[in-house]
Amino acid sequence: MLKKRILSGMRPTGKLHIGHYVGALENWVNLQDQYNNFHLIADYHALTTNPDTTNIYEDSIDMLIDWLAAGLDPKKSPMFRQSQIKQHTELNLIFGMLITVNRLERNPTLKDQVRDLHIDNIIFGHLGYPVLQAADILLYKGDAVPVGEDQVPHIEISREIARRFNNQYGNVFPEPEPMLTKFARLPGLDGNAKMSKSLGNTILLSDDPETVKAKMKKAVTDPKKIRKGDPGNPEICLVFSYHKKFNAGEVSEIDAGCRTGALGCLDCKMKCASKISDLIEPIRDKRKYYEKNLDEVKDILADGEKRGREEAVQTMSEVHDKMKLG
Repeated sequence: MLKKRILSGMRPTGKLHIGHYVGALENWVNLQDQYNNFHLIADYHALTTNPDTTNIYEDSIDMLIDWLAAGLDPKKSPMFRQSQIKQHTELNLIFGMLITVNRLERNPTLKDQVRDLHIDNIIFGHLGYPVLQAADILLYKGDAVPVGEDQVPHIEISREIARRFNNQYGNVFPEPEPMLTKFARLPGLDGNAKMSKSLGNTILLSDDPETVKAKMKKAVTDPKKIRKGDPGNPEICLVFSYHKKFNAGEVSEIDAGCRTGALGCLDCKMKCASKISDLIEPIRDKRKYYEKNLDEVKDILADGEKRGREEAVQTMSEVHDKMKLG
């Protein structure tokens, strides 16, 4: 029985943080034995909110190193830059003929991005972001896409475009299904709903234990629990939400200690910091290996791009045939 295909990707932002790991990377690693995974370094998508490409190659390599360090196997899962497989742009152009501007303007994810990033004038490429995403997914005939709930509207647009193409020209594309990630988004250390390097509220996968401790000391907690002995409410505490992910075995004990006041916030934070450091230690160690062997990383990228290109060429051959474009 043929394995189903998954297409997943990230914008190249350099070194990754634990939010990336929890929201996507951990899941990708777990899925790579069950599915045929294709992993996209979405360097074209990065241009929708920032046209500066000065460090885009270095950021791509840094991100790829973290992917490898976290456990993605390049033999199982080809990894490649979107910009190096030109069929992405051709299929994006074709798909742009199959969707209206009104439909794209109704996309709730776009509205959220415009609000969160304080965008006054939406560029054409940002409006059409879901169309390029559909091309990314369908170029590799992705059956499923691991996403958080906020990305489900984009997957629905991909399904609509696949359906319209198939109805108009003949069956080529599957209608991809969203695979919801349990911990889709980890809040930042400052309590912001989003962990982001631009906000300075992250713990990087490459941070050493002392750095993790220093960052965790600044994490927000229940504002009414000022000192040890004060009863707290773990349900509104950011650090407790981290315990649920990184220290699941002690959640009941942490909960009780917080509510009675027996557990002080600093001790609670250090317990969490220790668990996070335990998790990322092997990732950090493996990262050091790849940092010393950049030629190997570049070879992995080149091989992934070759394999991705082969798939893309085959798909576009089918598209041209169905569309009678020669």
